[in-house]
Amino acid sequence: MTQFTKVTLPDIGDFQEVPVVEILVNPGDEVEQETPLLVLETDKASMEVPAPQAGIVREIHVKAGDRISQGSLIVTLEIEEVDIQAASAASSGDTGRTDNQPTASDTEASVERVTPAPVTARGEIHAEVAVLGAGPGGYTAAFRAADLGKQVVLIERYPTLGGVCLNVGCIPSKALLHAAKTLTEAKEASLYGIRFGQPKIDIDGLHSWKESVVSKLTKGLSMLARQRKVTVIHGAGKFVDPHRIEIKTLDGVKTISFDHCVIAAGSSVARIPGFPTDERIIDSTGALALAEIPERMLILGGGIIGLEMATVYHALGTKISIVERMAQLIPGADADLIKPLYKKLRAECEAIYLNTSVSRIEAGKEGLQVFFEGKQAPEPQRYDRVLVAVGRRPNGKLIDAEAAGINVDERGFISVDKQMRTSVPHIFAIGDIAGDPMLAHKASHEGKIAAEVIAGYKVAFDARTIPSVAYTDPEVAWMGLTETEAEKQGIAYEKAVFPWAASGRAITMTRDEGMTKLLFDKVSKKILGGGMVGPHAGELIAETVLALEMGADMQDIGLTIHPHPTLSETILFAAELAEGTITDLYVPKK
Repeated sequence: MTQFTKVTLPDIGDFQEVPVVEILVNPGDEVEQETPLLVLETDKASMEVPAPQAGIVREIHVKAGDRISQGSLIVTLEIEEVDIQAASAASSGDTGRTDNQPTASDTEASVERVTPAPVTARGEIHAEVAVLGAGPGGYTAAFRAADLGKQVVLIERYPTLGGVCLNVGCIPSKALLHAAKTLTEAKEASLYGIRFGQPKIDIDGLHSWKESVVSKLTKGLSMLARQRKVTVIHGAGKFVDPHRIEIKTLDGVKTISFDHCVIAAGSSVARIPGFPTDERIIDSTGALALAEIPERMLILGGGIIGLEMATVYHALGTKISIVERMAQLIPGADADLIKPLYKKLRAECEAIYLNTSVSRIEAGKEGLQVFFEGKQAPEPQRYDRVLVAVGRRPNGKLIDAEAAGINVDERGFISVDKQMRTSVPHIFAIGDIAGDPMLAHKASHEGKIAAEVIAGYKVAFDARTIPSVAYTDPEVAWMGLTETEAEKQGIAYEKAVFPWAASGRAITMTRDEGMTKLLFDKVSKKILGGGMVGPHAGELIAETVLALEMGADMQDIGLTIHPHPTLSETILFAAELAEGTITDLYVPKK
């Protein structure tokens, strides 16, 4: 007869709240008596806690980093009745020993019998680690887990790997932004005496090139999966219970069982209720499809996605209008960083309506009649296309996470701890679904953490900042503390702002509208945050991220020799401004 037993920590002496440094087993592992289950670390030595008897590990109740004491629940074992009887005999003192040496039960974990529970059914395929979603976070988690020796199944709803980011998001949008930049630079070349003829845009050729970029990367991911022996299953997955996922594939329904799972199911485009269903009302995916170049387009949402698409379509020849319900574009960034971008967009766009929203849209044969409301609301306008770019919603409600016992909030987010664990200890969540910011580089970082925790590593999410970038023209990038956040939190800070009008490199590029800003602590002069606006800001921001992670102060940055002439110097110059040592600007002494 199969029964389940709870294994608790035995008496380990005068130690209390001893940290767990490593878990040596996984759910589903078969263990023999005295097989080490975990490693503890006291102030004197490390010690292994062995299994009190043979069995199968069904659940692990602690994780690396936990502090436990005598009686703390460690694991649940599935054992046969013969083993239960042996355990009972051992606990009653009938050990068959006649000497006074310590018995195995003196040092091994104690056992408590519990009521038998149903064994989780195995699926058609069993995985040590199942990863639901193959975006940047999902494939990173899968590949890292495989590199650490785990048998991995990667589940992806799209026909190709890479998720939204690679297929219909980050990568295709950056490809089109590169094409837009080429058109813009050809036009701006007339400023320094080089003139080109009117460009001819082959929309089908542009679309094919963009798709070739995506295809190259998705094929690369498929190759990486094969090299790591990661099993890939395409289809929409939903939880059945805490150890199984049901996947609807083209070949029918398949069931995957797992010891551990990483949820990387991402997010979906947010919809505005009440708008008509019309092919001329598109989301970011539709915008990237490049079906045609409309004459007039309205973009709902002045965030990063909307403004990047505005940059692309303006370069292609579309007349753009933008409506944003907040008081500034990209509300999460400081206003001074947005100002140069706003100034350029205002000169290029038909209109920018702030503090304004769309009340309704009427679809007619001649176009889409749009009605506005708000402080700057214009009269109704007619557009050929309306791009809805008002954000994304996490997919927590779409995967039946509740069936696994996972807590999902009203918005669809799944709460996790610093090791990316959900409310169910053997199930992890990463990326968009695990909380803001919804950024691919955050998801990738979290994916590695989840995989390493599953493999027994003592790691946790401890990033001091996550950079944000708008790949507009000019680009805007920021990280760490913003001035808006500092003022809300009452944090004392100082700032140093270097204008790109004093940058030799920016002037040679005819792009001197930018700026670089550093925020720093008044006393220690350590960097607290940073931002910049101008060409290549997304590349430049990484230096300030590294500085923040390493606890650098303004002198550290100011004494670091930067190549000249470069845009990277603007970070150096901002630090020199903070230190009062700058020579590239004249700053009167106070």
